[in-house]
Amino acid sequence: MMRWQRKSSIVLALSLLIAGLVWSQMGMYLAHLMFGVNLQVNFFKFCMSLFKEKSFYYFLVITFLNALIVYTILITLIKFAQQYVLSRRFRNKIMSLRVRTLTDQIIRDYKPQNNKLIVIDHKQSMAFTMGFRSPLIVLSTGLIEMLDRHELEAVIEHEAFHQNNRDSLKIFILQLISQALWFIPLTKWTYQNYKIISELMADEYAIMKTGSELGLGSALLKLIKSCFHENATPVLAHFADGSVNYRLQQLVDPQKNIPVKLETTSIVISIYVLLLFMSMIVLAVT
Repeated sequence: MMRWQRKSSIVLALSLLIAGLVWSQMGMYLAHLMFGVNLQVNFFKFCMSLFKEKSFYYFLVITFLNALIVYTILITLIKFAQQYVLSRRFRNKIMSLRVRTLTDQIIRDYKPQNNKLIVIDHKQSMAFTMGFRSPLIVLSTGLIEMLDRHELEAVIEHEAFHQNNRDSLKIFILQLISQALWFIPLTKWTYQNYKIISELMADEYAIMKTGSELGLGSALLKLIKSCFHENATPVLAHFADGSVNYRLQQLVDPQKNIPVKLETTSIVISIYVLLLFMSMIVLAVT
Protein backbone atom coordinates (compact mmCIF):
# COMPACT_ATOMS: atom_id res chain seq x y z
CA MET A 1 0.00 0.00 0.00
CA MET A 2 2.97 2.29 0.56
CA ARG A 3 3.56 2.81 -3.18
CA TRP A 4 -0.01 4.08 -3.66
CA GLN A 5 0.13 6.22 -0.54
CA ARG A 6 3.22 7.97 -1.86
CA LYS A 7 1.64 8.51 -5.28
CA SER A 8 -1.62 9.75 -3.79
CA SER A 9 0.27 12.23 -1.61
CA ILE A 10 2.20 13.51 -4.64
CA VAL A 11 -0.95 13.86 -6.75
CA LEU A 12 -2.84 15.65 -3.96
CA ALA A 13 0.10 17.91 -3.14
CA LEU A 14 0.58 18.84 -6.81
CA SER A 15 -3.03 19.97 -7.18
CA LEU A 16 -2.98 21.91 -3.91
CA LEU A 17 0.33 23.53 -4.87
CA ILE A 18 -1.03 24.70 -8.22
CA ALA A 19 -4.26 25.95 -6.62
CA GLY A 20 -2.38 27.70 -3.83
CA LEU A 21 -0.05 29.38 -6.32
CA VAL A 22 -2.82 30.58 -8.62
CA TRP A 23 -5.28 31.60 -5.91
CA SER A 24 -2.59 33.43 -3.91
CA GLN A 25 -1.66 35.39 -7.03
CA MET A 26 -5.33 36.20 -7.61
CA GLY A 27 -5.53 37.40 -4.02
CA MET A 28 -2.46 39.55 -4.55
CA TYR A 29 -4.02 41.06 -7.66
CA LEU A 30 -7.33 41.76 -5.90
CA ALA A 31 -5.48 43.34 -2.96
CA HIS A 32 -3.68 45.63 -5.40
CA LEU A 33 -6.89 46.43 -7.31
CA MET A 34 -9.11 47.10 -4.29
CA PHE A 35 -6.70 48.49 -1.70
CA GLY A 36 -3.74 49.69 -3.74
CA VAL A 37 -1.33 47.25 -2.12
CA ASN A 38 1.98 47.31 -3.99
CA LEU A 39 3.45 43.81 -3.97
CA GLN A 40 6.68 42.80 -5.65
CA VAL A 41 7.03 39.43 -7.40
CA ASN A 42 10.60 39.57 -8.63
CA PHE A 43 10.73 35.95 -9.77
CA PHE A 44 8.33 36.67 -12.65
CA LYS A 45 9.77 40.03 -13.69
CA PHE A 46 11.29 38.45 -16.78
CA CYS A 47 7.75 37.84 -18.11
CA MET A 48 7.23 41.61 -18.33
CA SER A 49 9.04 41.66 -21.66
CA LEU A 50 6.07 39.86 -23.21
CA PHE A 51 3.93 43.00 -22.95
CA LYS A 52 4.31 46.62 -23.89
CA GLU A 53 2.79 48.90 -21.29
CA LYS A 54 -0.29 50.96 -22.29
CA SER A 55 -0.54 49.16 -25.63
CA PHE A 56 -3.70 47.56 -26.98
CA TYR A 57 -2.33 44.15 -26.01
CA TYR A 58 -1.73 45.49 -22.49
CA PHE A 59 -5.41 46.39 -22.06
CA LEU A 60 -6.46 43.15 -23.71
CA VAL A 61 -4.43 41.17 -21.20
CA ILE A 62 -5.82 43.12 -18.25
CA THR A 63 -9.38 42.57 -19.48
CA PHE A 64 -8.78 38.85 -19.92
CA LEU A 65 -7.17 38.64 -16.48
CA ASN A 66 -10.15 40.33 -14.82
CA ALA A 67 -12.59 38.02 -16.61
CA LEU A 68 -10.57 34.96 -15.65
CA ILE A 69 -10.42 35.91 -11.97
CA VAL A 70 -14.13 36.74 -11.84
CA TYR A 71 -14.96 33.41 -13.49
CA THR A 72 -12.71 31.47 -11.09
CA ILE A 73 -14.20 33.12 -8.01
CA LEU A 74 -17.77 32.66 -9.24
CA ILE A 75 -17.35 29.01 -10.22
CA THR A 76 -15.70 28.26 -6.85
CA LEU A 77 -18.53 29.91 -4.87
CA ILE A 78 -21.22 28.30 -7.05
CA LYS A 79 -19.72 24.82 -6.68
CA PHE A 80 -19.45 25.23 -2.91
CA ALA A 81 -23.08 26.34 -2.69
CA GLN A 82 -24.28 23.53 -4.98
CA GLN A 83 -22.37 20.94 -3.00
CA TYR A 84 -23.79 22.20 0.28
CA VAL A 85 -27.39 22.14 -0.95
CA LEU A 86 -27.12 18.81 -2.75
CA SER A 87 -25.31 17.18 0.18
CA ARG A 88 -28.04 18.17 2.60
CA ARG A 89 -30.77 16.95 0.26
CA PHE A 90 -28.96 13.72 -0.48
CA ARG A 91 -28.26 12.99 3.19
CA ASN A 92 -31.90 13.61 4.09
CA LYS A 93 -33.00 11.29 1.29
CA ILE A 94 -30.57 8.58 2.41
CA MET A 95 -31.63 8.83 6.05
CA SER A 96 -35.30 8.52 5.03
CA LEU A 97 -34.49 5.15 3.41
CA ARG A 98 -32.64 3.81 6.45
CA VAL A 99 -33.52 0.28 7.59
CA ARG A 100 -32.80 0.38 11.31
CA THR A 101 -33.01 -3.32 12.11
CA LEU A 102 -30.75 -4.36 9.24
CA THR A 103 -28.35 -1.51 10.01
CA ASP A 104 -28.02 -2.71 13.62
CA GLN A 105 -27.53 -6.28 12.43
CA ILE A 106 -24.77 -5.37 9.96
CA ILE A 107 -22.98 -3.28 12.60
CA ARG A 108 -23.28 -6.12 15.08
CA ASP A 109 -22.05 -8.78 12.63
CA TYR A 110 -19.22 -6.87 10.90
CA LYS A 111 -18.21 -4.42 13.65
CA PRO A 112 -17.11 -1.40 11.57
CA GLN A 113 -14.56 0.77 13.39
CA ASN A 114 -16.80 3.68 14.39
CA ASN A 115 -20.28 2.26 13.65
CA LYS A 116 -20.89 5.03 11.11
CA LEU A 117 -22.69 2.77 8.68
CA ILE A 118 -26.29 2.54 7.54
CA VAL A 119 -28.31 0.23 5.33
CA ILE A 120 -30.91 1.76 3.02
CA ASP A 121 -33.92 0.14 1.39
CA HIS A 122 -32.99 0.13 -2.30
CA LYS A 123 -33.12 -2.67 -4.86
CA GLN A 124 -30.01 -1.49 -6.74
CA SER A 125 -26.62 -2.74 -5.53
CA MET A 126 -24.91 0.26 -3.99
CA ALA A 127 -21.96 0.85 -1.68
CA PHE A 128 -20.45 4.29 -1.13
CA THR A 129 -19.14 6.70 1.47
CA MET A 130 -20.75 10.11 1.86
CA GLY A 131 -20.10 13.20 3.93
CA PHE A 132 -17.11 15.45 4.68
CA ARG A 133 -17.00 16.13 8.42
CA SER A 134 -18.32 12.75 9.52
CA PRO A 135 -18.18 10.29 6.58
CA LEU A 136 -20.89 7.62 6.56
CA ILE A 137 -20.78 4.25 4.82
CA VAL A 138 -24.01 3.47 2.94
CA LEU A 139 -25.02 -0.03 1.81
CA SER A 140 -28.20 -0.97 -0.01
CA THR A 141 -30.43 -3.96 0.70
CA GLY A 142 -29.92 -4.99 -2.93
CA LEU A 143 -26.18 -5.22 -2.32
CA ILE A 144 -26.58 -7.22 0.89
CA GLU A 145 -28.90 -9.70 -0.81
CA MET A 146 -26.47 -10.19 -3.69
CA LEU A 147 -23.22 -10.73 -1.74
CA ASP A 148 -22.19 -13.49 0.61
CA ARG A 149 -20.56 -12.79 4.00
CA HIS A 150 -16.94 -12.68 2.79
CA GLU A 151 -17.80 -10.46 -0.16
CA LEU A 152 -19.80 -8.04 1.98
CA GLU A 153 -16.98 -7.87 4.51
CA ALA A 154 -14.56 -6.90 1.73
CA VAL A 155 -16.90 -4.17 0.50
CA ILE A 156 -17.30 -2.77 4.02
CA GLU A 157 -13.53 -2.72 4.56
CA HIS A 158 -13.07 -1.04 1.18
CA GLU A 159 -15.48 1.73 2.13
CA ALA A 160 -13.97 1.93 5.61
CA PHE A 161 -10.70 2.99 4.01
CA HIS A 162 -12.46 5.78 2.10
CA GLN A 163 -14.16 6.78 5.33
CA ASN A 164 -10.96 6.90 7.41
CA ASN A 165 -9.00 8.59 4.62
CA ARG A 166 -11.73 11.21 4.08
CA ASP A 167 -11.62 10.58 0.35
CA SER A 168 -15.01 12.22 -0.19
CA LEU A 169 -13.60 15.54 0.97
CA LYS A 170 -10.31 15.18 -0.89
CA ILE A 171 -11.99 14.21 -4.16
CA PHE A 172 -14.41 17.14 -3.87
CA ILE A 173 -11.52 19.56 -3.34
CA LEU A 174 -9.64 18.14 -6.33
CA GLN A 175 -12.78 18.30 -8.45
CA LEU A 176 -13.37 21.91 -7.41
CA ILE A 177 -9.79 22.83 -8.30
CA SER A 178 -10.02 21.10 -11.69
CA GLN A 179 -13.26 22.94 -12.53
CA ALA A 180 -12.16 26.36 -11.27
CA LEU A 181 -8.68 26.12 -12.82
CA TRP A 182 -9.79 24.39 -16.02
CA PHE A 183 -7.15 26.29 -17.97
CA ILE A 184 -4.39 24.26 -16.24
CA PRO A 185 -4.64 20.63 -17.54
CA LEU A 186 -2.63 19.22 -14.64
CA THR A 187 -5.51 19.92 -12.25
CA LYS A 188 -7.83 17.65 -14.24
CA TRP A 189 -5.14 14.96 -14.33
CA THR A 190 -4.68 15.07 -10.54
CA TYR A 191 -8.43 14.83 -9.98
CA GLN A 192 -8.92 11.85 -12.28
CA ASN A 193 -5.87 9.96 -11.06
CA TYR A 194 -6.47 10.53 -7.37
CA LYS A 195 -9.84 8.81 -7.80
CA ILE A 196 -8.12 5.79 -9.37
CA ILE A 197 -5.35 5.66 -6.78
CA SER A 198 -7.80 5.96 -3.88
CA GLU A 199 -9.74 2.96 -5.19
CA LEU A 200 -6.57 0.89 -5.53
CA MET A 201 -5.55 1.83 -1.98
CA ALA A 202 -8.99 0.92 -0.65
CA ASP A 203 -8.79 -2.46 -2.41
CA GLU A 204 -5.38 -3.18 -0.90
CA TYR A 205 -6.70 -2.22 2.53
CA ALA A 206 -9.71 -4.53 2.13
CA ILE A 207 -7.44 -7.42 1.07
CA MET A 208 -5.16 -6.80 4.04
CA LYS A 209 -8.08 -6.71 6.50
CA THR A 210 -9.87 -9.79 5.11
CA GLY A 211 -6.69 -11.74 4.39
CA SER A 212 -7.65 -12.72 0.85
CA GLU A 213 -8.37 -11.32 -2.61
CA LEU A 214 -11.25 -13.76 -3.14
CA GLY A 215 -13.99 -11.82 -1.34
CA LEU A 216 -13.07 -8.51 -2.94
CA GLY A 217 -12.64 -9.97 -6.44
CA SER A 218 -15.90 -11.90 -6.29
CA ALA A 219 -17.83 -8.86 -5.01
CA LEU A 220 -16.35 -6.66 -7.73
CA LEU A 221 -17.27 -9.11 -10.48
CA LYS A 222 -20.83 -9.43 -9.18
CA LEU A 223 -21.22 -5.66 -9.10
CA ILE A 224 -19.83 -5.32 -12.62
CA LYS A 225 -22.29 -7.93 -13.83
CA SER A 226 -25.10 -6.14 -12.01
CA CYS A 227 -24.16 -2.76 -13.52
CA PHE A 228 -24.19 -4.18 -17.04
CA HIS A 229 -27.47 -6.03 -16.60
CA GLU A 230 -29.96 -5.01 -19.25
CA ASN A 231 -32.44 -3.74 -16.67
CA ALA A 232 -29.88 -1.91 -14.58
CA THR A 233 -30.15 1.85 -14.22
CA PRO A 234 -27.32 4.30 -13.53
CA VAL A 235 -26.85 4.69 -9.79
CA LEU A 236 -24.23 6.02 -7.42
CA ALA A 237 -22.03 3.02 -6.67
CA HIS A 238 -18.64 4.08 -5.37
CA PHE A 239 -17.41 0.53 -4.98
CA ALA A 240 -17.88 -0.23 -8.70
CA ASP A 241 -16.70 3.01 -10.24
CA GLY A 242 -14.85 3.91 -13.43
CA SER A 243 -11.44 2.67 -12.19
CA VAL A 244 -12.60 -0.95 -12.41
CA ASN A 245 -10.06 -1.94 -15.10
CA TYR A 246 -7.13 -0.85 -12.92
CA ARG A 247 -8.62 -2.62 -9.93
CA LEU A 248 -9.07 -5.90 -11.79
CA GLN A 249 -5.51 -5.64 -13.06
CA GLN A 250 -4.25 -5.19 -9.51
CA LEU A 251 -6.22 -8.23 -8.34
CA VAL A 252 -4.78 -10.40 -11.13
CA ASP A 253 -1.19 -9.20 -10.66
CA PRO A 254 -0.73 -7.32 -7.35
CA GLN A 255 3.02 -6.85 -7.92
CA LYS A 256 2.68 -5.17 -11.29
CA ASN A 257 3.15 -1.43 -11.25
CA ILE A 258 0.10 0.33 -12.72
CA PRO A 259 1.28 3.56 -14.36
CA VAL A 260 -0.47 6.78 -13.59
CA LYS A 261 0.46 8.38 -16.90
CA LEU A 262 1.15 12.08 -17.21
CA GLU A 263 1.32 13.33 -20.78
CA THR A 264 4.13 15.67 -21.75
CA THR A 265 1.65 17.92 -23.54
CA SER A 266 -0.31 18.38 -20.30
CA ILE A 267 2.85 19.38 -18.43
CA VAL A 268 3.99 21.83 -21.10
CA ILE A 269 0.59 23.51 -21.42
CA SER A 270 0.19 23.77 -17.64
CA ILE A 271 3.63 25.34 -17.17
CA TYR A 272 3.06 27.74 -20.05
CA VAL A 273 -0.35 28.81 -18.71
CA LEU A 274 1.06 29.28 -15.19
CA LEU A 275 3.89 31.45 -16.49
CA LEU A 276 1.51 33.44 -18.66
CA PHE A 277 -0.88 33.92 -15.76
CA MET A 278 1.90 35.00 -13.41
CA SER A 279 3.24 37.44 -16.00
CA MET A 280 -0.22 39.02 -16.35
CA ILE A 281 -0.41 39.42 -12.57
CA VAL A 282 3.03 41.07 -12.50
CA LEU A 283 1.97 43.37 -15.35
CA ALA A 284 -1.20 44.32 -13.51
CA VAL A 285 0.37 45.16 -10.15
CA THR A 286 3.54 46.82 -11.38
